[in-house]
Amino acid sequence: MNMAPQKRANQADIAERLGVSVSTVSRALANEIGISEVVRRDVQRMARALGYKSKHITGVSAGDKRAVALVPLGSATSGLSGFYFGIVEGMRQQAAEAGMVLDVRLINERMVTLDLIRKQIDQADASGVLLAGIDAGDELAQWCAEADIAAVLVNGSDPQMRFSSVCPDNFYGAYLATQRLLDAGHRRILHYTHRYRPTILQRQRGFEAAIAATPGAQGVIVNTATSETRELLADLLAGKYDVTALFSWNDIAAVEMLEGIYGPDSPLSDGFSIIGFDDLPLAGMATPRLSTIRVDREAIGRSAIRLLAQRMEGETSVQQLQVGVTMVEGETVSQVGA
Repeated sequence: MNMAPQKRANQADIAERLGVSVSTVSRALANEIGISEVVRRDVQRMARALGYKSKHITGVSAGDKRAVALVPLGSATSGLSGFYFGIVEGMRQQAAEAGMVLDVRLINERMVTLDLIRKQIDQADASGVLLAGIDAGDELAQWCAEADIAAVLVNGSDPQMRFSSVCPDNFYGAYLATQRLLDAGHRRILHYTHRYRPTILQRQRGFEAAIAATPGAQGVIVNTATSETRELLADLLAGKYDVTALFSWNDIAAVEMLEGIYGPDSPLSDGFSIIGFDDLPLAGMATPRLSTIRVDREAIGRSAIRLLAQRMEGETSVQQLQVGVTMVEGETVSQVGA
């Protein structure tokens, strides 16, 4: 079956899409004087979107490197503030080095829609967007492709590989935490997890992998959807799960249980172990000091800007970057039988 070759885009196609003259398109592509920056940017974006070939189109120009970072308001004002503040600081440092204008905006993650994201991008006059802790769907992916908007997920991942992303190494971080408990002699370990974002699911998988690799080890999984932190603590104190250690999906939940676990009247105060994840500032201030997995949050922010800059400059391959994590030895891991 013979198929006609696909027609290559030309300047008339660009002009038709934008509702301007062909001469305007030609002058904008050639970076001639007398063309506004807005028109020049729109023409060059459409040219890239249509695959128009020109020696003048090499990606986003230095003056066009404008991006908006959308950060969840709830996370920024709650116990997770230390997590995202670190990421934002890394973003700002790298953006300054890259000559990128970065507009950081707090949004209500419960109200995120495509229209809201589009509005934020338009207000910032940006050609790139960083979505911090916000998962993206098909509608956004399609719009970004059509509008030639570069998008990167920050502290997130896209299993369908439509977006580049950067996040901690959640799988091996969870594996590391669980292995630390196993090395201390614990064989019945509970993993407290959250609703299944792709990143959090990787932590559960890391926990399960470490348990499966250790003969005689048993893992119990409890989700926040069925047990809030105070309910889980009450169940642990009552001996419901018959475990000697807990790996929490984050530091906040772990710290909330510390007083109950290590209090003077607690049946768990002698020998129970707990490990968190993230190494938020509150983990270091807790008594006892929480053992946890440290995430290099500023490195995540810097990496996100580098990925976004590459996308804005014409890189089309989807890249999923994981930043390594490390174990923080606190005071909440006890050796069994010691």
